[in-house]
Amino acid sequence: MTIAEHVSRVETDYLAQLDKAAKRFDERTARREETRLTLDRRGVLYADDPERVTKRLARLNADWSLARSVERVETVPRTTTGSTLPLRPDAFGADVLGLERLMGRNDLTGVAFLEGGYLAARSIGRIALRVPGGVRHGTGFMVSPSLLMTNNHVLRSADEASRAEIEFNYQADLDGRPLKPVVFSLEPQKFFATDRELDFSIVAVAERNESDGQLADFHWLPLDGTEGKVVLGEFVNIIQHPNGEPKQLALRENQIVDVLDRFVHYVTDTAPGSSGSPVFNDQWEVVALHHSAVPKTDADGRLLAVDGSLWRADMGEHRLAWKANEGVRISSVLEAVSRLTLTGPAARLRDGLFLAPGMATPGVGTPPGPPETVSVVVDAAQRDLNAALFNLRLGEELVYYDARADAAARDAYYAGVDTGAGGEELREALAELLKETHERRPSYDPSRMVYPWVDLHPDRRLRSVYSGKTFSPEEFIRADIAAETARLRGLQEFLLRESSAGPAELAAELDALEASLPFNCEHVVPQSWFRKREPMRGDLHHLFACEVTCNSFRSNIPYMDFPQFDEARREDCGLREGNGFEPAHHRGAVARATLYFLLRYPKLVGDNEEFTEDRLPILLDWHQREPATEYELHRNAAIAEIQGNRNPFIDHPEWATDIDFSEVWA
Repeated sequence: MTIAEHVSRVETDYLAQLDKAAKRFDERTARREETRLTLDRRGVLYADDPERVTKRLARLNADWSLARSVERVETVPRTTTGSTLPLRPDAFGADVLGLERLMGRNDLTGVAFLEGGYLAARSIGRIALRVPGGVRHGTGFMVSPSLLMTNNHVLRSADEASRAEIEFNYQADLDGRPLKPVVFSLEPQKFFATDRELDFSIVAVAERNESDGQLADFHWLPLDGTEGKVVLGEFVNIIQHPNGEPKQLALRENQIVDVLDRFVHYVTDTAPGSSGSPVFNDQWEVVALHHSAVPKTDADGRLLAVDGSLWRADMGEHRLAWKANEGVRISSVLEAVSRLTLTGPAARLRDGLFLAPGMATPGVGTPPGPPETVSVVVDAAQRDLNAALFNLRLGEELVYYDARADAAARDAYYAGVDTGAGGEELREALAELLKETHERRPSYDPSRMVYPWVDLHPDRRLRSVYSGKTFSPEEFIRADIAAETARLRGLQEFLLRESSAGPAELAAELDALEASLPFNCEHVVPQSWFRKREPMRGDLHHLFACEVTCNSFRSNIPYMDFPQFDEARREDCGLREGNGFEPAHHRGAVARATLYFLLRYPKLVGDNEEFTEDRLPILLDWHQREPATEYELHRNAAIAEIQGNRNPFIDHPEWATDIDFSEVWA
């Protein structure tokens, strides 16, 4: 069997790890103080890098716009709920509490948190390593159906791993009585990989033990290397066997205070970590591998024990006095493992660490298959539905359109634009402004980003952009999420049926599924014109509610103005003849949205099958004939809060004729 060992020259004994952790911690003192001040003054949303925060919110199915709306209003905490959210007490459901918890404002959490922790804890065991004169202990956890992860300083080599066991259920039951541990041998001859600098070791575990117990009964914790699992200021959880003792939990006691390239620091007043333990976020996703405490020292740099005396190695790490914990970011571990050169069975075992995120549930990892993947799709759909409906409820509490505030925001936005300029100079200035201020670029998700707030009319209802028919926002939210669920199921069935399908076949299947299960959302600049790429696909300025029938009726046909439109026989959605389509309603709105697109994304459209330059007068005519209403003013203000940029043709209608559009066409 292949044995893989990634070795560096860095010293690996535990004291060396403590020293390195302490140096990293001390070097970042100024940065941590800055973070602490930001957390105190502004909150979790503003302490970390905006991109990381956005990814975290997306992972929690919470939108940046939603979070900013909650943060925007300063209120006195309510004694009845402990909340600072400007909502009625009866509006406090699980979604609101989840967002508050992310923002560090509320310690309440749903009971599902405990259930998830129970499942996650099953995969964690005590490592017992036979050494001369006794047994050395550490913590380890299953990270695939066959592989266990712990620290390098717990299992330094394949030889040590061959003398070690993993003990699951080394803990007390509900009555406080000890359970009988379930012990499995380690099999480094099948797989062993270690990295001294990152302080991790991964080793294979026997599928069965001497009593015919099955390793699969204890599940595994999926690892995900993507960002968004935690941000500065959040609290993390550690499940551990401190000093070889029965399994214990440190729940929401360690606060993330610093995120380095490869390590993360978290501090607490109460609970140290234990070598080899998984560090979890509140969704029980593995954030880091705990490997070291940052110890307290005396004036001479000597380690101190909890009683203030000098610490000795024979006291055990749990007797150290410490000021912080350090974990190795799980993304760094996965990156290091991915670089190992492996073949045969060892390579296949390593591949088990890289199952696609979402193919298994934290704490209950199982190989992917139809029942599990369908369950994941249903769960994801329910989370999306809850998030969208919460956005809708939040919108009920907001002022629909504040003309005075929007006028001030508009004036500040264009303060640097030379209003006397025209032609190409004005076009270039506005194009650059739109691009620079397009700070947040949400992915295409109309159920959460369009229907609950952006596209509402003054009566808080949706109007189809082409037919003018009225719909409730919840109606479109539920319909689109049902369509997305059906599409995902169809895609999964295709992948199971056509396991060897290549990129071309997959793309064709996706197109077919989208055509058969469309959303109630219209891109006024059709997706096919920019090949469904972001940020164009999710740019809210050209997304409008539109029932499926009108969406399909228009297809990707460019706009046309038909002289006989009022007298001609036409559908409710408008008139379509040849290579032209004229909507029955909102011609001014779609014209301004298209003009925005041409300005924001020059040279992207305009070939023979798309919206060519000779049709520009149509847009300008519709723009002049149908001025922006309160509905469009609301849309523009709402989108500006989410994306950061505005539509100049809503704010300054006169610029449409001042600008030279000749350079925007492909």
